[in-house]
Amino acid sequence: MNSKIVRIIMAVTFALPMATLAQTDNAAASPVAPTTTAPGPTKLGVISVQDCILATNEGQKEFEALGKKFEPTRNELKSLNDEIDQLKKQLDAQGSKMNEEARAGLVRQIETKQKVLSRKQEDAQNDFVGQQNEIAQKILQKLGPVIDKYAKDNGLGLIIDISKPWPDGAVLWANQSVDITKPIVDLYNAQAGVPAAPSASRPSGTRPAGTTSKPAPPPAPKPQGNPPK
Repeated sequence: MNSKIVRIIMAVTFALPMATLAQTDNAAASPVAPTTTAPGPTKLGVISVQDCILATNEGQKEFEALGKKFEPTRNELKSLNDEIDQLKKQLDAQGSKMNEEARAGLVRQIETKQKVLSRKQEDAQNDFVGQQNEIAQKILQKLGPVIDKYAKDNGLGLIIDISKPWPDGAVLWANQSVDITKPIVDLYNAQAGVPAAPSASRPSGTRPAGTTSKPAPPPAPKPQGNPPK
């Protein structure tokens, strides 16, 4: 994060005693008050779980494979969009010269293809996002124990997820020294045993730790307005 604004103002919390001493007759009679040791401040850590998932070798490999899986769908949508564009150009160039029946038939053809494109685009988007979420959930289940172990090994009493951007998130600013995103990614990679992908094949949907954008769905052209009447 390099000491940058990332979320709503973070309050540093301190551990407080959770129990009070029971008073007894002897304690009441004693001139010496019982003493307690004041606890030290709770050690905090912040992490972008979303960045962790995307930055792991496994995540990069899985999301890259997902992008390649949807290439045929992306090409199909592009071809259909190009076909609609050609029909619109034909209507613009020849519409005034056509008889009413021919012109109406071309308009209906454009409208029908636009509806098909819109439906296919929505189905592809939903399918892609659903499979993205499946990958993320699978990695998240294995990420939990890694975070737990890191917290115990490093004496952390509280870890805050900063995946959500301002203003929805809970942290506005945090020093880089408390960001444990990269160490968690390194630990996950070491345990998972998945080798890093070559930098040239790094999936476009991933990002380095500390950013907030999400992996983008495959480009799927949308119909642009209605055809001229």
